[in-house]
Amino acid sequence: MASLDRNNKILLDLVQQPGNNLCADCGAPEPDWASYTLGIFVCLNCSGMHRNLPSVSKVKSIRLDLWEDSLVEFMRERGNSAAKAIFEKYVPAFFYRPQQTDCVVLKDQWIRAKYERREFTGENNYVQQVYNADPFESTLWKKGKDNKQFLKRIFVLSQKDFTLKYFIKEDSKVPKAVISMNDLNAVFQPEKIGHSQGLQITYLHDERTRNLFVYHENGQVIVSLFNAIRATRLLYLQKKNPTLRDDDLIPQITRHCLKEGYMEKTGPTQREPFKKRWFTLCSRNRKLLYYKTPLDATELGAVFIGTESHSYSVSESSSKSVRGGRWHCGITLQTPDRQFVFMCEQEQEQRDWLEAFRKVIAQPMTPQDYANEANLRRGK
Repeated sequence: MASLDRNNKILLDLVQQPGNNLCADCGAPEPDWASYTLGIFVCLNCSGMHRNLPSVSKVKSIRLDLWEDSLVEFMRERGNSAAKAIFEKYVPAFFYRPQQTDCVVLKDQWIRAKYERREFTGENNYVQQVYNADPFESTLWKKGKDNKQFLKRIFVLSQKDFTLKYFIKEDSKVPKAVISMNDLNAVFQPEKIGHSQGLQITYLHDERTRNLFVYHENGQVIVSLFNAIRATRLLYLQKKNPTLRDDDLIPQITRHCLKEGYMEKTGPTQREPFKKRWFTLCSRNRKLLYYKTPLDATELGAVFIGTESHSYSVSESSSKSVRGGRWHCGITLQTPDRQFVFMCEQEQEQRDWLEAFRKVIAQPMTPQDYANEANLRRGK
């Protein structure tokens, strides 16, 4: 018992050290599990994924399990920083490193890439062969534009001309769509799509946002496509902005939605009936898009959100001041052209939306933002 207490105390001291105090795989704070074959400290969620790799990783709780002296000594010698120096030695700049809040398939494939396939140790040229393959081809299940049915489609990614094309049939000569890397954005949306490997691909078509919802049954295939898209996007951005460093370009590869969810919306006169709509807010392009449902291919409308100095503001509104609607937690968004009134179902949703709007309004505008604002206002 004394040995058990002593070894667990040593492990608890080790996990407080810099490097060990965050999960080696997703960065979650205060990890309380460890892989005693890899010598790393991981969080509970990542430990479950390590259990799926018994040939390379075996895990124990640092609080509850019995630790032999030899395993504790190995953990002392290795630790997260030393392990990362081995298993993350050559991670490409474009490769997405999952965080604690990311979906399971991203974290699972990151763990498998590091420890099972050893993609980043420099032992092989796996990265060059897979993510920089040109063309990169994959057959995915894609949701139909006007129906809920998912059908197989062939996607071809090209670094040569910086495009993603998809074809309806294998022998098709003409693609159904040609998507430029300038507009393309890809993010995992498993809950929205209803599949654990669901990916949303967004681009501009005739000045409107077009959404493609796809998935693959194999997690490695869909994550490989995602990182291949990121590799191609980075090459495109490097060519477009030759004076910028990779550190400045990498945050531009993928745009994450700041906030999305249902609100009710009324019309310009605020006498129209409230209608339930799905909203998405992106801080990078300062656009609030609204759809009839989360899986719509194109938006019903878009609202640009500028800064306070350009007459944009947001405030909480009383349910007594608006007509109709089933929900009663109001938000008023003021723009130079009109006033928008939205209703949220719960006060917490109202607070979250207000915080998201204020975050965008507080951001300084870029030259591209001014161009986007002019395009949207011209299109109305």
